Amino acid sequence: MRLVPLGGLGEIGKNMMAIEYGEDIIIVDVGLMFPDDEMLGVDLVIPDITYLMDKLDRIRGIFITHGHEDHVGALPYILPQLNFPPLYATRLTHGLITVKLREHRLLDRANLRIVEPTDTVRAGKMEIGFLRVNHSIPDAVAVVIRTPAGTVVHTGDYKFDYTPVDGIRADIGGFARLGDEGVLVLCGDSTRVESPGYTPSESVITDTLDTLFSQAKGRIIIATFASLISRVQLAVDLAVKHQRKVALVGRSMVNNTQMAIELGYLHVPTGTLVAVEAINHIPPSELVIVCTGSQGEPTSALTKIASGDHRFIQVIPGDTVILSSTPIVGNEKAVSRNIDNLLRQGADVFYQGRAQVHVSGHGSREEIKLMLALLRPRYVVPVHGEYRMLVQHARVAQSMGIPAENTIVAQDGDIIEASAEGGISIVEHLPSGNVYVDGLGVGDVGQVVLRDRQLLSRDGILMVVMTVDSESGEILAGPDIMTRGFVYERESEALMGAARNKVIQAFHVHSQNRNRNRSADWGFVRNKVRDTLSEFIYEKLKRRPMILPLIVEV
Repeated sequence: MRLVPLGGLGEIGKNMMAIEYGEDIIIVDVGLMFPDDEMLGVDLVIPDITYLMDKLDRIRGIFITHGHEDHVGALPYILPQLNFPPLYATRLTHGLITVKLREHRLLDRANLRIVEPTDTVRAGKMEIGFLRVNHSIPDAVAVVIRTPAGTVVHTGDYKFDYTPVDGIRADIGGFARLGDEGVLVLCGDSTRVESPGYTPSESVITDTLDTLFSQAKGRIIIATFASLISRVQLAVDLAVKHQRKVALVGRSMVNNTQMAIELGYLHVPTGTLVAVEAINHIPPSELVIVCTGSQGEPTSALTKIASGDHRFIQVIPGDTVILSSTPIVGNEKAVSRNIDNLLRQGADVFYQGRAQVHVSGHGSREEIKLMLALLRPRYVVPVHGEYRMLVQHARVAQSMGIPAENTIVAQDGDIIEASAEGGISIVEHLPSGNVYVDGLGVGDVGQVVLRDRQLLSRDGILMVVMTVDSESGEILAGPDIMTRGFVYERESEALMGAARNKVIQAFHVHSQNRNRNRSADWGFVRNKVRDTLSEFIYEKLKRRPMILPLIVEV
């Protein structure tokens, strides 16, 4: 049996793993990752599936653990490349995927199938089952893959919540029975392994939010993930309790909420919801606004509200704003900027740190130990976490009596082979980097383009344009020098004049050589101009802008 992680190991997000037995391949999750500060201009990051492209006829299905973006977000980009294999998901997850694929106009081509946690699916020689887990979104499951070589359990994201908002607990008994049957490999969530103890229940924040609702004199604005249906349900319940109407703001929030209401996962009393266009006709003390933007996304509803750019909502002094989330690594500055802008406009802002307005959906160290104790796996492959988290998860497993040689800390692209007799090991490593989505382009932005963008962002660009006689090699016009992001030309005329003289000198040297050998190598000339200017500018300013020489022959 082979495990091939294509994303999610050594990083938070982009979760995707291929599991092979014989000629059969299944895939668990197809997620995306949001770009960091160095990925300039990039909208999304998705897994590199080059490994699968010559194996499309062997893919028996895709199995999704839950509906968060880091587990389903890459489906619109990757499903077409995989020729739309069968995709299995629980009812709410299926609904979220349906909304996403409809937006990308792919729903008619997709092969979506709803499963219940009690179902089993035959995938070649593998049999796939599911076990319910708790997470910050309903209908999350662990995926159980039974093969002739042994059983693999992929937990997805999980915690053990004994008082979940929806009242449906994790199937602890099912995990225990599976442990009695025997588990060959556990692929376990590592996100909060560094946090001791247990992760608080989702219901813990009910008291906090109830207190904030009772104290608020004006409007209440709650920002959370559009897929966090349990948090939306909590906001609705408290709004009804405190006799307030609810307005949903943000396209994804409206679409996901409508879908959850239709499927019965979100219960909203008749007359509670109001259109965003009507909010200015409702007294502030009778209104709750639930919106997207808890991570400071540039185009989200909360960011537009904070910057004063929203079409319908402007901050009113006395508004209470609740950011019901924890900033994802890399989003801290954007979130802080929104908080500052809201405070400047007179809002009272509550966020994690000031009040307990969010709890994680990932199990802490003791819950990871509980999962290990229930399943008693022979081998452990930590997944879903940065490298230090994977290492800590492996150490926790070893503290539970699993030998060090039976724990594998892998990275994206590692091919892991496991068998009951032969042990577990990394046998090969495949190139498995990031694929960048930029606008409508998928994969056309690579490391070279990103490096150029980083260079442009640091020192700007300088373009040299000149017209030359193709016969004599003499300069007929120019050189003209234009800059962007380097210096302000009107205040740097002396520097620009000296740079032009350097270009002319370099060109005259080439003309003299050309007159002797009667050949014109314009590529050499461009490089000479670039090198000459680069040395000159670095000597003067200690900067290295991108230099683009453009020579027009006539």
